[in-house]
Amino acid sequence: MRRDVKKAWKILERIAIISAKCTRQILRDRLVLSLTLVFAPLFIFLYFIITAGGSTSYGVVVVNLDQGAIDAADQHVRLGVAAAEALKTLTYEDGQPILRLRNAESQVQAEQMMRDRVGAIFLVIPENFTRTMLNLQGGHTDQSVHIIFGGDLTNPYYTVAGVIAFSALEGYIQQISGQSPLITYEERSLGLSEARTEFEIYVPGILIFAIVMLVFQAAMMVARESENGTLPRLQVAGISSLEYLGGMSLALMLVGLASLFLAFGAAILCGFHSAGPLWVAFLIGSLTSLGVIGTGLVVAAFSRNVSQAFVIANFPLALFMFFSGVIYPLPKVVILNISGQEVSLYDLLAPTHAVSALNKVFVLGAGVKEIGYELVSLMVLSILYFIVGLWLFQRCQLSKR
Repeated sequence: MRRDVKKAWKILERIAIISAKCTRQILRDRLVLSLTLVFAPLFIFLYFIITAGGSTSYGVVVVNLDQGAIDAADQHVRLGVAAAEALKTLTYEDGQPILRLRNAESQVQAEQMMRDRVGAIFLVIPENFTRTMLNLQGGHTDQSVHIIFGGDLTNPYYTVAGVIAFSALEGYIQQISGQSPLITYEERSLGLSEARTEFEIYVPGILIFAIVMLVFQAAMMVARESENGTLPRLQVAGISSLEYLGGMSLALMLVGLASLFLAFGAAILCGFHSAGPLWVAFLIGSLTSLGVIGTGLVVAAFSRNVSQAFVIANFPLALFMFFSGVIYPLPKVVILNISGQEVSLYDLLAPTHAVSALNKVFVLGAGVKEIGYELVSLMVLSILYFIVGLWLFQRCQLSKR
């Protein structure tokens, strides 16, 4: 018995010694330790800031075709306007509107606004809306209201926005008519959105994930070269940092495109269909990879070795994955409005525009012209990331040598 106790004590003593040794080793690398400890709290604060601590407002585009009618008081009234206004009355407890209304002149314009992701759903108030309401008020119970609605069915906010809008509209109709008339709905889906399976909905995010993973390879490759002392030797040989990093970036872009190609192949074998040209998707992937590689250079600039690069690279990876819509959608919290285009905080992340562009290509059959905003945003952000990464790496790593 005493021998077993002594043996157990020795085991615990060895565990304590190894634990103390590992603790000292962890404490030596304060940067990695600090990042590990603040990772979760930092992202909680970031998510709070990005969402403004508020609730989601769902975009609804209203096409009011109501021609109005003459009521019993011989006044021309248009109850379609009041019906649209009723949708604005829905608010959260903090006063924030649940539905954000935008007007369109026609259904064609509304469908284009859906393609531009201006709203989650569109509603068409029919031409005879006021006449039908007045007839119902007059006791004609055989009257019915026909509402056309639609949008991109793969939009994660489509169903929620529809349910809320329909509930508010039905409430207004019952209130103004004093009855519960038959309301018929006709759905108009855009592109291939009606036929998309759940698997196909997640494919764009998975494809961008294949590109985003380059941040690890870029950061660790450069950090390894720096740790091995290769960079000074390249400088002695007359190779500039721009030449070296440009060549490395080209190689990584080829790796990213190869990964994208294989992911496409796997998706197609599993039954994936695209409504638009695949070469546009590869263009999107190329621009995204440039931004991701630039982010990897930023990581490498602050890394002394490969292990640090691996830990630090988790931060931009998490940003790209959780705050760009790659995995799940984020509430639309507008901070700027540029020429009618709403801009949110997470629009500063290149993968946000990449996912949006891929969805338009795959679901709506969009070409380069239709995703012009996303391509320009993606190009500007990717080039900016790369320039910042190049500058930081030269300043923080090469200037020390």
